[in-house]
Amino acid sequence: MATFVDRVTLHLRAGNGGHGCVSVRREKFKPLAGPDGGNGGDGGDIVLVAAAIETTLLGYHRRPHRSSDNGGPGMGDNRSGFTGTDLELPVPIGTVVRDADGTELADLTEPGMRIVVAPGGQGGLGNAALATTKRKAPGFALLGTEGWEGDIVLELKTVADVALVGYPSAGKSSLIAAISAAKPKIADYPFTTLHPNLGVVESGESRFTVADVPGLIEGASEGKGLGLEFLRHVERCSALLHVLDCATLEPGRDPISDLEIILTELAAYPVPEGQTPLLERPQLVALNKVDVPEGRDLAELVRPELEARGYRVFEISAVSREGLRPLTFALAELVEADRTAKAAEAVTRERIVLRPRAVNTEDFRIVVEGGSDGNLYRILGAKPERWVQQTDFRNDEAVGYLADRLAKLGIEDKLFTAGAVAGATVVIGPGDGVVFDWEPTLTSAAELMTAPRGTDPRLDALNRPSTSQRRQSYYERMDAKTAARAELEAERIAERDASRWNDEEGDD
Repeated sequence: MATFVDRVTLHLRAGNGGHGCVSVRREKFKPLAGPDGGNGGDGGDIVLVAAAIETTLLGYHRRPHRSSDNGGPGMGDNRSGFTGTDLELPVPIGTVVRDADGTELADLTEPGMRIVVAPGGQGGLGNAALATTKRKAPGFALLGTEGWEGDIVLELKTVADVALVGYPSAGKSSLIAAISAAKPKIADYPFTTLHPNLGVVESGESRFTVADVPGLIEGASEGKGLGLEFLRHVERCSALLHVLDCATLEPGRDPISDLEIILTELAAYPVPEGQTPLLERPQLVALNKVDVPEGRDLAELVRPELEARGYRVFEISAVSREGLRPLTFALAELVEADRTAKAAEAVTRERIVLRPRAVNTEDFRIVVEGGSDGNLYRILGAKPERWVQQTDFRNDEAVGYLADRLAKLGIEDKLFTAGAVAGATVVIGPGDGVVFDWEPTLTSAAELMTAPRGTDPRLDALNRPSTSQRRQSYYERMDAKTAARAELEAERIAERDASRWNDEEGDD
């Protein structure tokens, strides 16, 4: 049964907003005293909170579906609906939050950090809030919008100062148990450690955390053994401690070959952009199990070669605790040096400037999609999509209110610019959305013109004819009338002559 989970997918559904209320106040001698429908309450948000007491994502692995409360509907007598309760989900420190596409949303590296991953829906306005001087008694209210629904991925990256890496059964779990109060599982078979273990070490005045990562073997980057799955817990470490087994009984193994294989596998692990590669971080070597006579002899044999490669080497025994004190002091020096460097970097770090949204930013955009039945005009934007969700299409007055809001937003002008004509298919929102046949709003005395609201082609100065053009047009009309009269006169003369000839033939 799983006891440690460091990656999980959550299926979230935030609370929906409550609907607004349609109500009319009734008093004695005043049966219709005005609208008094209250607003609906907002839906509850889903919030992730970094908590020090959490160490695993196991609870979310067992219960991945989470939802927050819906907002209450509005009521008469100007009573607003209740607001849905926010759902706070505690996660371990070091949790990286990503969306379903893999985009990083937040990195919760400090206790108390919060992020709203699923905002709740907005409550609808009641008819009392919609009343104006021109609309004194609205017969409709706005509906509540739906809360966010989707998946997010939580990935735990242990926040530790030092990481212990090495082959399975090299004594990493025994070492972390010897230098800290951690109590990992210890046994004499490979892959005893199946998940990272954390321990707090105090060395002099310094205090730091150590992470025990499951053992690596040759080919881990190709998926052998436990693979590189758990090396994400090494990403945040300041230093690496290579724990080498000097008393292994496996043929063909020695501390030098083990170190080279581990270095190869660490080099194959890609760290996130902006972080120092694993092999470029400070590294120490601990030759473990020197309490065994053969192990001490092998440690003395390989120590000069390791020091020639530039490593600080410590001969230790996790069982007899030999050499642990100098090792912890050396690790403390590396940790303190890294903390000092990070503190100086934090002082010189540029300030983050949050700028408000520009006032001239468009609230929507129109995408023209071609099809066999003609062009389809899709309207995408937070405002029109939210307004459509708030509209009760069974109420004609509510639909008219939506049309007014869309017109004030300038959608009709944009549709004309995009080439839409009366009867064109318009969709609001992605996917299926809300589909309707567009009928442009026409002003009075312009029943035969299809121009954007506020414009009139008859008043367009660029198309206004000049005096000479009007004179020429007048002459052309007069000439046409003269030619038409002459043609009509010729037809009359021809008919009169024809009737005269017919009369003379009849007399004969």
